[in-house]
Amino acid sequence: MVQVKGAAALAKQPARVCTHPWEFAAEPFRIAGKLYYVGNSSVSSHLIDTGDGLVLIDATYPQTVYLLLESIRRLGFDPDDIRHILHCHAHYDHVGGTRAMVELTGAETVLGEADIEIVERLLDQTWAPEYGFGFHEGFRVDHPLNDGDVVTVGDVAFTCVAIPGHTPGSISFFFDVVEEGKTYRVGIHGAPGLNTLTEEYLAKNDLPFSRRDDYLNSLGRLRREKVDIFIGAHPAQNDTLGKRKRMTDDDNPFIDPGAWGTFLDDLETRARELFAGRDGST
Repeated sequence: MVQVKGAAALAKQPARVCTHPWEFAAEPFRIAGKLYYVGNSSVSSHLIDTGDGLVLIDATYPQTVYLLLESIRRLGFDPDDIRHILHCHAHYDHVGGTRAMVELTGAETVLGEADIEIVERLLDQTWAPEYGFGFHEGFRVDHPLNDGDVVTVGDVAFTCVAIPGHTPGSISFFFDVVEEGKTYRVGIHGAPGLNTLTEEYLAKNDLPFSRRDDYLNSLGRLRREKVDIFIGAHPAQNDTLGKRKRMTDDDNPFIDPGAWGTFLDDLETRARELFAGRDGST
């Protein structure tokens, strides 16, 4: 079951990641087909070999970029081959490392259009202040994303589903991988966190409570997506590292068509509890 914690609990680990990033290093590995995990033990980053360059989903914290680069290289890839960086949403732990990665690799950036002003103007809404940091790594977005857009790189097509709620421009991505001759649909919920939907946060930032309705509506839209391999925006969301330990030559626990629905069910339960004022984490 996914653990969606309150703002104070969520802030505690990232603060440690950003001051002691080496403690959160994780071994990179292949999930299935040409999909690889290159994130750390706090926040996910996924690498896809498209046959015509690499695509990175999320760039982690600015303080963990060196871990990200090391993971990519340990898998035998060259970061200079990264063509696009796709972002789930405009928060510090997902976009913080983007500026450095762009300067190092020349990759083009892709972000939900409604989140662009966060990385360009509303820097305090990157959640960096809640982690105890300022956001100084702004970047220009090369390709704004909207609902239904398809980003095609090489032989991989990334279908984009807008899921406003956690942030206005949150995006989920869906794409195919081939493993042992079989095609599997990969899906990531780009922004399942409830920390930006607490009464305290919405009131403090003068944000509309309709964001809660947006969140629940987004869950309904995601239920219509078929997902064989569920990957998390954070490794705890889909037990990334635990599944890695359980992988064998004969069994890949990431291939689990039921995991997606279970995750969404749990999110909806927790969201409704929070919105009804029954969640102790607030």
